[in-house]
Amino acid sequence: MEIFLITFGFFLVVILAMAVGYIFKRKEIKGSCGGISALGMEKVCDCENPCDRRKAMMAQKT
Repeated sequence: MEIFLITFGFFLVVILAMAVGYIFKRKEIKGSCGGISALGMEKVCDCENPCDRRKAMMAQKT
């Protein structure tokens, strides 16, 4: 039980440090640069036809 409490306390300290860094820098939290498109994939799913939402997004790009 002692190891669990020490580990839990450590994680709380790390999360608190990240929160303080976010508060002082005032930067938006954003995703990584690239994601799925960096791997050369057009879509996430394995379906042959994209869904309606994806078709609408593709139509707006062109």
